[in-house]
Amino acid sequence: MYTFGDLARLSDRMANVFAGLGLRPGDRVAVVLPQGPTCAIAHLGAYKAGLVAVPLATRFGIDALRYRLEDSGARAAVTDRETVDRVQSPALEHILLAEQLEQTLASAGARFAAVDSRADDPVLLIYTSGTTGPPKGVLHAHRVLVGQAPGFRLAHELLPRRGDLMWTPADWAWVGGLVNTLLLAWAHGVPMVSAPRRTFDPEWALDVMAREGVRNTFLPTTALRMLRGHRVPRHLRLRSLMSGGEAQEPELAEATLAAFGLPTNEAYGQTEADFLVGHCSSLWAARPGTMGLPVPGHEVALQDDDGRPVAVGDVGEVVVRGPDPTFLLEYWRRPEATAAKFRGEWLRTGDLARRDADGYLWFESRADDVIKSAGYRIGPGEIEECLLRHPAVAGAAVVGAPDPVRGQVVKAFVQLRPGVAGSPGLESELRENVKARLSSYQQPRLIEFLSELPLTTSGKVDRARLRAGGTPT
Repeated sequence: MYTFGDLARLSDRMANVFAGLGLRPGDRVAVVLPQGPTCAIAHLGAYKAGLVAVPLATRFGIDALRYRLEDSGARAAVTDRETVDRVQSPALEHILLAEQLEQTLASAGARFAAVDSRADDPVLLIYTSGTTGPPKGVLHAHRVLVGQAPGFRLAHELLPRRGDLMWTPADWAWVGGLVNTLLLAWAHGVPMVSAPRRTFDPEWALDVMAREGVRNTFLPTTALRMLRGHRVPRHLRLRSLMSGGEAQEPELAEATLAAFGLPTNEAYGQTEADFLVGHCSSLWAARPGTMGLPVPGHEVALQDDDGRPVAVGDVGEVVVRGPDPTFLLEYWRRPEATAAKFRGEWLRTGDLARRDADGYLWFESRADDVIKSAGYRIGPGEIEECLLRHPAVAGAAVVGAPDPVRGQVVKAFVQLRPGVAGSPGLESELRENVKARLSSYQQPRLIEFLSELPLTTSGKVDRARLRAGGTPT
């Protein structure tokens, strides 16, 4: 167990280690570690030294790590023995091993005068996978915590309260685990439980929360789906449950409410700008299936392709007016991509939604996930929700597949529940369900059964991989 005083002292020593290596403000240092004190101390030390931390997942293979290390130009990396062989880049001058860090810190200076960083000085370079092209580095400034704080407090029911204790299974290399949870919890004086694990296991997650007395948690939508049907320990008493990462179907929200005894506060945002829309069930009525309401302090609107506001009930792109402290500084060294992210003072999220008469936003799809088939514009979210209603289905992802006649057809990748086998009869049943519940043009023309859906490092369904034909073996 570490106190906040311990973290302050150890991160001072970490900053001195970085300075002793010759690293200077603005230099990039990669942190390639799982959840744990060493990961957190490396980040805090980098921030104090004015460096730009580059969080990278230990799940990445050698090519994925090499690309990000080379693109960022990281001069140093902090990693462990299990991962070090994959941490390779010509630009790397120093590699610090977590297993030797205790000794390294003990020999470093105990006091460090933190660099006098400004709100707009860079602090984090987080890579986002995107749907086309190589990953882009999202460069954030110190002000990002200030910008995200209102949404974080609302999602966790006006945290901090006495006895609050935070945990998430989300990797601290992802914005959801690092910024949205760890750093914001600590900024509000809330302790954090770390429990590193490469794969999510429902029984393990419930045991961690019950055993450690967790009161506040961020569980991505995928994790909630995996938890459905598992018995929640009686002595687990959550005070706040936040979710996000992708739209949550109403049936899942209802199942989660029944299991944990409290509503899920969904939060919406993206790596480039986060905690923009969400829920706080104690302050406004929960509306399962919606993204929620715009968080106070952020001006969120829906616009058409020409930048004009859309009417209530119509679909438009989610945009946010700047300046806004949650906004990225830039896509790392990609001025054209950065410029394309904005339309005047508005940041474009690339997500499509509609607003109801009460102001709640309903997610439709990613703008680049839209399937164009025989003149129809089809969003995958509604179809996925329909497929998930079938008792045989554990997970579903819908993409557009090329078709010589229609341009594209709807293709569904379906993960079945244990003990259920795919068959032509089940395919027909799923197709007819969508046709009956939605429309004939939305029914999947192609269905592929998978043992599991491929996920990105942030726990979302990897649609780009599905489109490319890369599925789990």
